[in-house]
Amino acid sequence: MRLVATLSGAAALVALFAAGAPGAARAAEAPALEPYQMVRCLQLVQDRIAAGDLASLPMQRKLLELTDQRMRSAEPGEFSDKKNFRALLIYAMSGGNPVTIEQVVSRLTLEEADRTMAQGVIDYLRGKPRGTIAALAAVEPLAQTSELGAFLALVKGSVAITETPETAVELFDQARLLAPGTLVEEAALRRSVGLAPRLADGGRFLRNSTQYVRAYLRSPYASQFADAFVAGVVALNGQINLDALADITAMMDAEQEKVVYLRIARRAAIDGLTELSAYASRKAEQGRDGQRNDADPRTQLYSGLSAVTSGSVEEMLGKLGGIDREKLSKGDRALLDAAEAVASEVVSSVPTGSPTGAPPTDIGDLPPASIDIDTAAPADPMVPDAMEPVPEATAAAPATIREPAVPAVADPAPIAAQPAAAEPGDPRIIDARRKLEAIDELLGGSPK
Repeated sequence: MRLVATLSGAAALVALFAAGAPGAARAAEAPALEPYQMVRCLQLVQDRIAAGDLASLPMQRKLLELTDQRMRSAEPGEFSDKKNFRALLIYAMSGGNPVTIEQVVSRLTLEEADRTMAQGVIDYLRGKPRGTIAALAAVEPLAQTSELGAFLALVKGSVAITETPETAVELFDQARLLAPGTLVEEAALRRSVGLAPRLADGGRFLRNSTQYVRAYLRSPYASQFADAFVAGVVALNGQINLDALADITAMMDAEQEKVVYLRIARRAAIDGLTELSAYASRKAEQGRDGQRNDADPRTQLYSGLSAVTSGSVEEMLGKLGGIDREKLSKGDRALLDAAEAVASEVVSSVPTGSPTGAPPTDIGDLPPASIDIDTAAPADPMVPDAMEPVPEATAAAPATIREPAVPAVADPAPIAAQPAAAEPGDPRIIDARRKLEAIDELLGGSPK
């Protein structure tokens, strides 16, 4: 529970920022707030952002700037107060400037444990995970104050993801326990959803996804959750109950739900998961409250992709050819071109790669992708740029996910479409699946 309201100067500052008062910046300087008071203001604003208050994003930027100035101007003696030293570390892990942290720490006389902890945080900001792991190895987040402990658990979990994902998940649970309803919990849940498939833990995936959608679907970082959610559904295919999946998407608004199912259908089709792709396409078509999405050409495209990679392609050539290309994004039009070419190649009597046949569609023939996102998600303040770059193709929320815009693909070379039997295990099917997946990667992945 934040205690900003007990600090008159800090409360006034937040109120001025919330009201958008012109004198907010002057008000921030006038009270000469303690470093820990400034950081509490910052945390309050960040927690509002996590809950979906996008109007607070400019406040966050300004408060980061003001807090940085306050930390730089603070006398070393001010950090002898443990509240201010803890605030310095929390500021660092809340999107703070690593140069400022290094300069301040270099001026302080610290106990060995505190200096080692500070160095671990600096290493995290500098993108040095091994240094972070070593410096924070003896730090027990649950033994710290709840605010500092939550951030330390999040940082320790983030650097443990690659080598010890089981430990990372436990640390994210600690972060959530110590800081419920905060940006720390939002970040920990997002990371937990992304980790569950690596642990083959369908139960955790569904549980954490439910918790995220219930509390943080309006977060400006929710598009990153959507990426992890779609990837997890596909990766855990067969391990998760589709009724439970439907319960989660039912908490989204109708447009968000449709976009998520379309993305699942696309990814599952390219991976050859025919049943999952058909299920997701059907859910996308159904819509809500009688508002069906039958006319959406993407559902036809993605259901067609599953047939291309499963062997029943002959009948799908006509279906793919009947899709209204003008209603597709540039990325999906390129994928449609590739799917039609690959489907034609699969049913051709000329074996793939035969020197006597027409050259197959090759991902090398595609121009480089040019991602053009209208609205980019703000950088996650919990993730230093050097440690874990935020995907560039993100949007403010799942409902506003933008389609990747890519250059049009040249017409594929004509291929004789003489019917020939093709089984799912046929090398041509395997090759088709590989090509569609590579093409999708070149185009920038699933539609945003």
